[in-house]
Amino acid sequence: MAQPAVDSRRNLSGLIVTGVVTATLSTSLLHHAIPLTQARWHDLFQHMYYLPIVVAALRFGWLGGLCAAVLAGASHLPYIYLSGNVAPEAAAGQLMEIPLFCLAGLLTGILSDRERRQRRDLQRTTTQLASVYRELQDNFEHMKRAERMYALGQLSAGLAHEIRNPLASIAGATAILERHPADRTRDECVGIVKKEADRLNRLLTSFLAFARPRPPRFRTIELGPTLDTVMDLAGHAIDRRPVTLRKDIPAELPPIECDPEQITQVLLNLLINAVQATEGEGEVTLAARAEGPRVLIQVRDQGSGIAPENREKVFDPFFTTKEQGTGLGLSVAHQIVEQHGGVITAESNPDRGATFTLLLPVKRENLG
Repeated sequence: MAQPAVDSRRNLSGLIVTGVVTATLSTSLLHHAIPLTQARWHDLFQHMYYLPIVVAALRFGWLGGLCAAVLAGASHLPYIYLSGNVAPEAAAGQLMEIPLFCLAGLLTGILSDRERRQRRDLQRTTTQLASVYRELQDNFEHMKRAERMYALGQLSAGLAHEIRNPLASIAGATAILERHPADRTRDECVGIVKKEADRLNRLLTSFLAFARPRPPRFRTIELGPTLDTVMDLAGHAIDRRPVTLRKDIPAELPPIECDPEQITQVLLNLLINAVQATEGEGEVTLAARAEGPRVLIQVRDQGSGIAPENREKVFDPFFTTKEQGTGLGLSVAHQIVEQHGGVITAESNPDRGATFTLLLPVKRENLG
């Protein structure tokens, strides 16, 4: 590929040299062919020498411009001295034009060389930047792979830790049953086995939902009925707690493209967490409002809030402050919201409790 390009440049340079020489000599011949009485034409021909000089300077730099200027001057001399009809004053003026040819060739060539150097520097800088960008991309991919491996290690360690405790309880209860099969502790041991087996099942279900989240099934829905459904479902989680569920939702909310099942799962998880975090009397609020091309949904509680040292770990897998929690609910919620092109954040309230905020795009074209 390089050799044809070199040959093409050489051919072009040869054509330009031929054109410069031909134009210069043709101008000189025109001087001799036109009668001296046509002074305007001779003035025009005299200035026509600058055209091949400029072309040569632009193509070959100051040296090419100077050579073309010398050729133009040499071609112009016969008209000055051989015609015999040029007045001495006019001849002196025309002789002074030859240094101007050289000056025009030099200046144009110098400027052309400078522009070529700048273009080469720019091209070299662009090549270097492209190389650095590719290197950054490669490093970024390595970092992402390392991050995935680190996350996998963290998940594996967390899963092993979470499984170990229920297995120990099951093993202990089974050992008691073996030693005292007809003892009155039998029902208690069976209850422990069932409870821990259920805990393991929930843990593995949450882990699989986190490790292999299904892609959202987008469709356009009215958000209001979905929020009402979430409130009704969360009401069953209150049980006998002195907690009040409150809704702060305007009558008009824009339709939203989402997976209603997944969004219901996320909001229900947040509401149940908010109810469980509210100790004693308190209020849990589900609020929503439109914000341009997005919808903002908030779940506020009046619990103990989020400790500053835990704020960055709230959405980490297997992080939980609840005794029976798996630590995967908020991680799954975070993944679902990200798949919808949204953002989920958590912060403590100034007075009491915490607020979880979802910002979801109304339409899929607004993703990102």
